[in-house]
Amino acid sequence: MCTDRRDFLRLSAGIAGATLFGHSLAYADSESNITAEPQQGSQPEAIRRLRRMTDNVVPITMEERKGRIDKAQRLMREQRIDAIYLEPGSSMFYYTGMRWGTSERMFALVIPARGEIAWVCPKFEEERARELIRMGTDIRTWEEDESPYQRVAQILKDRGVRTGTVGIEERVRFFLYDGIRQAAPGVKFVSATPITAGCRMFKSPAELALMQIANDITIAAYKATRDSMTEGMTQGEFAANCAAAFRALGTSGGIFVSFGKYTAFPHGSSTPQRLKEGDVVLMDGGCGIEGYQSDITRTFVFGKATDRQRQIWDLERQSQDAGFAAARVGAPCEAVDAAARKVITDAGFGPDYKVPGLPHRTGHGIGLDGHEWTNFVRGNKTPIQPGMCFSDEPTVVIYGEFGIRLEDCLYITPDGPKFFTKQSASIDEPF
Repeated sequence: MCTDRRDFLRLSAGIAGATLFGHSLAYADSESNITAEPQQGSQPEAIRRLRRMTDNVVPITMEERKGRIDKAQRLMREQRIDAIYLEPGSSMFYYTGMRWGTSERMFALVIPARGEIAWVCPKFEEERARELIRMGTDIRTWEEDESPYQRVAQILKDRGVRTGTVGIEERVRFFLYDGIRQAAPGVKFVSATPITAGCRMFKSPAELALMQIANDITIAAYKATRDSMTEGMTQGEFAANCAAAFRALGTSGGIFVSFGKYTAFPHGSSTPQRLKEGDVVLMDGGCGIEGYQSDITRTFVFGKATDRQRQIWDLERQSQDAGFAAARVGAPCEAVDAAARKVITDAGFGPDYKVPGLPHRTGHGIGLDGHEWTNFVRGNKTPIQPGMCFSDEPTVVIYGEFGIRLEDCLYITPDGPKFFTKQSASIDEPF
């Protein structure tokens, strides 16, 4: 797995606006393409025909965000956690709608189990912060020669937390936690994940609506990109077309793409590739709508598929179907992985994570992050519950030949799973 974000962007040859979590691509913010992008007049006809699909987007209301804080406070009281600490990122945005960059200067949010939320902000940034903060009036500032950690400690004391338990959100950088720990020595620190995941894993109708738009846009962008394929095109040209399609549809997004035998590399190969007749093509990525992500993979053939390619593609589709069928309310998450994997191992691949076969888990949670809680993976006993969202993406990896992955995301209703997108019908009809 690629661990450096820019290495991954270079590897994927042309992703627009990506942030890396695991291998997923989150598109809350835009970033320049790695490769040059064609001008509007030179774009393929399939992309020029696209029209915006974002005009009816309804953002999350402040009332819903306030309800999320209420739920977090209830969960804290149940878990005997007195407050949680967050720095900028998906969880801060989830609760407050606040977007802020990270640097060595602390900008933070404290949500207490009881009482008003509080912010910590560099003094010279106060006016900008006040423009952006839409929830909470307690803003503690610190000058450059003062300790922001003492501001956090004072917030805790003011809310009666001189001793007790404080949850640290999992993305918080160590130096911030360490400074707070030293400023508040009477406090016990634990993970805030039972609170943040306890809220964010379960999507509201408003969140599902945003994810549905993101998925609909992704399918439209993928289809236009496929219709723009030409013999000899590079990965960068293919991915740039896809990025242009997302923009034409009203958002930023992108993919990584592999051709031929390199489709067996689950997250792509560093080897430059050009498209030729008979190549398997694997495209994986998505876009973001109001921060909510899509993550879709389509695999097909440029030209006429061989019998071998059809056989493995059909096996992959059967595996994806088996995973979907196992995603029943109340079933453990690991049951989905077991069902999808069984189809592949019964066909003579594997077993377990061995290749040729399925070398990774069957799916991951998705929402404001492309990968978030919880996973369809062996050993995960978490019961599947309404409101949860997952990818369903088994893969058949055959190094030296090709790989096939079909990925669609699903959400859990009281009656069971539903896909956001229509599955690929066949290797010849991916959309």
